[in-house]
Amino acid sequence: MEDFLKSLPQLAAQKKKENQAYFKKLKKKAPKNLDSRMQELHDETFEEIDCLSCANCCKTTGPLFTNKDIDRIAKHFRMKPSDFIDQFLRVDEDKDYVLQQVPCHFLGADNYCSIYDVRPKACREYPHTDRRKIYQIGNLTVKNTAICPATYKIVEKMKASIPMN
Repeated sequence: MEDFLKSLPQLAAQKKKENQAYFKKLKKKAPKNLDSRMQELHDETFEEIDCLSCANCCKTTGPLFTNKDIDRIAKHFRMKPSDFIDQFLRVDEDKDYVLQQVPCHFLGADNYCSIYDVRPKACREYPHTDRRKIYQIGNLTVKNTAICPATYKIVEKMKASIPMN
């Protein structure tokens, strides 16, 4: 996994234009069975890849924190939401709450998340490859191929099993 992770940004960069073109075509005319096929590809790939052997998303990118996330996590720590924000978050250029730094403060050396049960919605849904109407998030999916080995593999499987000529 470690070797694949090291080569992932370069592999994703090499496929970026091809993947962007694929999602552009997919957006114009998505097959009727796309959602069910994507769920199959997602499930199949996550049987092969264990997030705990990777955690690259937690090491390299930070999620957005919604107000609900902040309230839930602050409650978990028995903190005021404002104290949680002050201690762990910052406001980014889009005016969203994000982590002050990466890797994620809540990621342990064993790649386990210390707030897994109350983690942000963005973390629960990552890498979004089982989302309905994936063609609506083509740009995000292409971006995630450089971060998440599973996303990279899912997109490659998509192109092979759902050709868009």
